[in-house]
Amino acid sequence: MSIDNTVHPPSHVSSSGGANQVRVRAYNERLILSLVRLYGSLSKAEIARRSGLSAQTASVIMRSLEKEGMILRGNPVRGRVGQPSIPMQLNADAVYSFGVKIGRRSADLVLMDFIGNVRMQLHETFPYPLPGQIMAFITNGIASLEAQIDEQQRSRIAGIGIAAPFELWNWTGEVGAPEGAMDAWRNFDLQSEIAAKISYPVFLQNDATSACGAELVFGKGSAYPDFIYLFIGSFIGGGIVLNSAIFSGRTGTAGAVGPLPVRGKNGEHRQLLEIASIFVLERMLRERNIDPQPLWYSADQWIDFGEPLEAWIQDSAKALAQAIVAAASIIDFSAAVIDGGFPGWVRQRLVKATIAEVVRLDLQGVVMPQIVEGSVGDQARAIGGASLPIFARYLTDQNVLFKDLS
Repeated sequence: MSIDNTVHPPSHVSSSGGANQVRVRAYNERLILSLVRLYGSLSKAEIARRSGLSAQTASVIMRSLEKEGMILRGNPVRGRVGQPSIPMQLNADAVYSFGVKIGRRSADLVLMDFIGNVRMQLHETFPYPLPGQIMAFITNGIASLEAQIDEQQRSRIAGIGIAAPFELWNWTGEVGAPEGAMDAWRNFDLQSEIAAKISYPVFLQNDATSACGAELVFGKGSAYPDFIYLFIGSFIGGGIVLNSAIFSGRTGTAGAVGPLPVRGKNGEHRQLLEIASIFVLERMLRERNIDPQPLWYSADQWIDFGEPLEAWIQDSAKALAQAIVAAASIIDFSAAVIDGGFPGWVRQRLVKATIAEVVRLDLQGVVMPQIVEGSVGDQARAIGGASLPIFARYLTDQNVLFKDLS
């Protein structure tokens, strides 16, 4: 009697009929691609062991994936006995996707490959975002990037993922927009409007959640099974990772962190976003008659603003330290990951200052997580958006993807 050790798809996929056998195969293909992505490269034997598939099933699927150009053979690895092991890895050129970040001061469009490398990108700044302007940036930008790749590459584009803040109209005062200017977003369905203009599938996700996903999938976040993620953009946002998967909560806003109450430098209670957000640094620069425009250029074009930047870092660090201690008192996170829309040298100073501030707090009864720098950086939101079409079409959901089946 033979034993069927095929990994079956989720329960909503029926197990009867020829068409459903195709679904099973498709699911197993996605599982194999996900495992190869997770580990970087795996031999056929390792894939069979980690996936739970029979050696024969895994071999058949991998031959098919190799023929389709989804995976590539690496250099043989010779052991002490037997035939050399041949590691298989994802073909970076097999799939591309567009990712869009919509911020309150700028927007980014990236073309990303199958393993998370940004191949091309566009950036635009504005006083505040309006639907027509964003639509033009996305549609014209996609046309511009498409013109720079060949027909075969265009045929491999899986879709476009958009990372955008929820309820953009709620921050009119903070971003300095005229009264009522942002109301145009209230009834504007960005996903549907973009889908009507371009030929690719369109996906939409909260910007901070997208950044958290990018850190989890493509950054060092995969080293921590549970972490709280804090991304400082125009406003601070974040995410929660539990058991190596994003936890979005009942309404999808888990880990939003911005509204967390913290104590300001004058002892008053304020929301975290009122202290640890780049728009606060912008305001501090304006008060000192310093042009804040470089804040909204790409991160590698930031300059050291001296005293106001250092003051903002110290204020933000005090607030972040309180937020991390509060989060750690609820969930035993292994790490608190800090990243943002700024260059690495700013992130490094901010993390160092936050660690210094934590030890000044009352930590009795709190097991502190490791406070670390994010590794994806300024493009985390756009990269997280670009990952949405790739996961939807080629990879398994993160609960399966990060489950160690060894």
